[in-house]
Amino acid sequence: MRTARSMTLLAGVAFFGVACGGSEAPQEKVPSFEEFKAGAIQDEGEVYVVNGDEAVERVEGLREYYDNFIKGTGTSGKGLAVYYVNGADCKWSSTQARNLTYCVSSSSFGSRYSTVVSAMNSAAAAWEASCNVNFIHSSAYDSNCTASQTAVVFDVRQVSGAGYVARAFFPCTSRASRNLLIDSSAFGSLGAWTLTGVIRHELGHVLGFRHEHTRSTTSGCYEDSNWRALTSYDTSSVMHYPQCSGTQTGDLVLTPLDKTGCRALYP
Repeated sequence: MRTARSMTLLAGVAFFGVACGGSEAPQEKVPSFEEFKAGAIQDEGEVYVVNGDEAVERVEGLREYYDNFIKGTGTSGKGLAVYYVNGADCKWSSTQARNLTYCVSSSSFGSRYSTVVSAMNSAAAAWEASCNVNFIHSSAYDSNCTASQTAVVFDVRQVSGAGYVARAFFPCTSRASRNLLIDSSAFGSLGAWTLTGVIRHELGHVLGFRHEHTRSTTSGCYEDSNWRALTSYDTSSVMHYPQCSGTQTGDLVLTPLDKTGCRALYP
């Protein structure tokens, strides 16, 4: 995700002339795929980052996202929405949801390692208290915490100059791209947000939740229609960018509807 102060336009939305926090502009020109690709952030490996913090694997995946993005608007009304693709929810099985192991790279974070471990624990606890999920820090792998570390479900690492504050992934992502990457800028001033708040948002993606603002074509940050509603629309959701007509003005925290939606997906 990007900070409210520094965020310009979401990749893929910028070409439509829509600024987050503003009103929706007329879609006068649909961008070509090459234009859309140029607006996405190319991350490590064959990953592209769209919507500020969501990983899409390979050019083929980006093309599929592009095709879905320009098809039309999302379903309105009936605040969490789960990633819904190919006729199914992108979610963890009940067994895997209780065993979401991760490592925190001690080498990439260096002196910030303890700060990240604490923030991860606090952010994970918020989701764990809301529904039937369990994040487990497998610290034995922290010294070899890479994208190829198959002993854990995902890795948490630091990057620099990535163009985002942090980015995550969805459950249906392959292991190589199941990374929670935190840019060094996340350790600077984030306004009302804390590192824990940012990670709470990113762990929402890890559980399969979409950005809440994509449920409204008037949010100024519509993304695509690949979602299924779990609750009524929630402008204060931890998954709603405040700069996209959101109403959560403090840190990014779970709302009652977030907790209800989490229980609906992981009872």
